[in-house]
Amino acid sequence: STVSKNSLKRSLLQLQCHFTWTLLKEDVDLDDLEETIHNQIDFLMKSNAINYNLLSYVYHLKNSNEEALRNLQKAEEAVKKNHPDEIARRSLVTWGNYAWIYYHMQRYEEAQTYINKVEDSCKKLSNTAQQKIQLPEIYAEQGWAFLKFGINYYERAKNCFENALKSEPNNAEFNAGYATAMYRLETFSHRQCEAISRSLEPLKHAVELNPKDTLVMALLALKLQDINRADEGERYIEAAMQKTPDLPHFLRYAAKFYRRKGEVDKAVEILKKALEATPKSAFLHHQLGLCYRRKLLQLKKTRYPPRDQVEELIRLSIFHFKTAVDRKTTFFSAHTDLANMYAHNKRHKEAEEIFQKAFQISILTYSDKQEYYYHYGNFKLLHMKSESEAIKYFIEGLKIEKNSYGRKQCKSAVKKLLEQRIQEGSGDATDFGTLGFVHNLNGDKHEAIECYEKAIALNPDNEEYRNALHELQLSM
Repeated sequence: STVSKNSLKRSLLQLQCHFTWTLLKEDVDLDDLEETIHNQIDFLMKSNAINYNLLSYVYHLKNSNEEALRNLQKAEEAVKKNHPDEIARRSLVTWGNYAWIYYHMQRYEEAQTYINKVEDSCKKLSNTAQQKIQLPEIYAEQGWAFLKFGINYYERAKNCFENALKSEPNNAEFNAGYATAMYRLETFSHRQCEAISRSLEPLKHAVELNPKDTLVMALLALKLQDINRADEGERYIEAAMQKTPDLPHFLRYAAKFYRRKGEVDKAVEILKKALEATPKSAFLHHQLGLCYRRKLLQLKKTRYPPRDQVEELIRLSIFHFKTAVDRKTTFFSAHTDLANMYAHNKRHKEAEEIFQKAFQISILTYSDKQEYYYHYGNFKLLHMKSESEAIKYFIEGLKIEKNSYGRKQCKSAVKKLLEQRIQEGSGDATDFGTLGFVHNLNGDKHEAIECYEKAIALNPDNEEYRNALHELQLSM
């Protein structure tokens, strides 16, 4: 009956589980996410109930509710095994997911049964009638889910772990989650030109609390490398290498450390070892592509680079970038790396195709977009020999008025190009007008006025330049 269905929906929305945490499938590549979780279950024996719960949600998003139910059973088994004394407390998310999946399967009686289970347990656990029980492990589980759903969720992940830590400040697992969220937020803000290292202390603290967690150790090492303390970082990598020499999740970060240090062959060796364990990992393929690209650039600096070696390195980096993109359709930097490599190899049609795909990724941040316009503009300039197209895309990047590394690159590229054209005497009204626009964005008003005056001299009827000049003069 509809009444029960409506009251059911009200109760479902009160539950704390993946279905109420607004994790949108548009933000991830579901196949890649499924693969990632399976790898964690196989190699990172920690808290598998959390992984099975998330996996059940992923299967639901992929329209396999039966498979989703099977994973919830596995979550229950994991709880019985690891927390026999706290079954209710550790099963609230699992039961919430059960209720939602049965609801979607139109098995309303069973959905209600699980809602009752959660409500009864919450009453016992919190001695209050309210359902929204604030358990630290539920906050943490939500935090781990947010970390899996990508960059748009990192801030929320950080808040979740902060909430979990309020009641258990020295819980190693919660500290690891918090430090990971801080680290990831920082790699993003690094691209926005903020040179701060807020994640250093949380990472150190997490390593002190659990010296066995080599993943966090590796992130700490990368952070130390970022702030020019690479020797200290390398000691952590070496210590972790002794502890978990075969853990693919650790190895990928170790490889990144050595690649950035310039020990590319060592990085390749480590990545190949990790790939044997998790052959479908998009992250590993991307890292390998970066290694071969680095070797290519090194080789091209020599006087007579052997042609066959150059071609082999191009082939390898294209192969691995392409694999990364196929495995994870939301992987932005792998797309631009692949497109640039195609362009480098004069495969312009394929480059164009991948650039188009990159721009269609739904979760691009503004700094991704600015970076995209820079790479795409450069492609138009260097490979398609079209200055006007290049200028158009560099300007698109500048129009997004938030600072980032990509915006800086757009700015200097377009300035250089316009100034060159003007010096060579091929500059027209549009070039002067555009340069005026760039100067104005930079806050160089005098230069902007000069450029607009020249543009108007060359094209007296242009309203846009006259208006821009007028506004500038008023603001001086």
